[in-house]
Amino acid sequence: MKTIICEKLPRIIKSKKKLEKELQVKITNRGKEVFVRGNPENEYITEKVIDALNFGFSFQTAMLIKQEDFILEIINIKEHTKRKDLERIRARIIGKKGKTLQTLYQLTKSHFEMKDNFVGIVGHPEYLEKAQEAIIAIIKGSKQSNIYNFLEKNRARPISDLGLKE
Repeated sequence: MKTIICEKLPRIIKSKKKLEKELQVKITNRGKEVFVRGNPENEYITEKVIDALNFGFSFQTAMLIKQEDFILEIINIKEHTKRKDLERIRARIIGKKGKTLQTLYQLTKSHFEMKDNFVGIVGHPEYLEKAQEAIIAIIKGSKQSNIYNFLEKNRARPISDLGLKE
């Protein structure tokens, strides 16, 4: 049984039935603690899905972790910069009317979400590394156009299925 501390408990409770059905686990809560009971693999996946929901991702995006073997990665902005004007860095990541995040989504096929001084990324493992590099480069001050060019040149090639997956 896993225990998860949850900030956005109403979001979890609202989608509790769907989560239990999709992930084949039993979810209970006491205060801000969410308890997950099931087989270990499903518990781990449920923990990651709840973390994504708690971070602010939509239910559909969070469920990609289960359905398509996506990974949740969280980047702390403060770990990659010494600058004190974090508002400006967050604004650079978001871009004008969300354009930077939208372009990064299109180039990396990864979903992005911001919360305080953290950037959450849900994406396929092949694309996740480049998405992380792009966000870290923006945090460090690189121009967005340079990052877009880097992503276009180093675009991950989709892996063809060799019949090994179930």
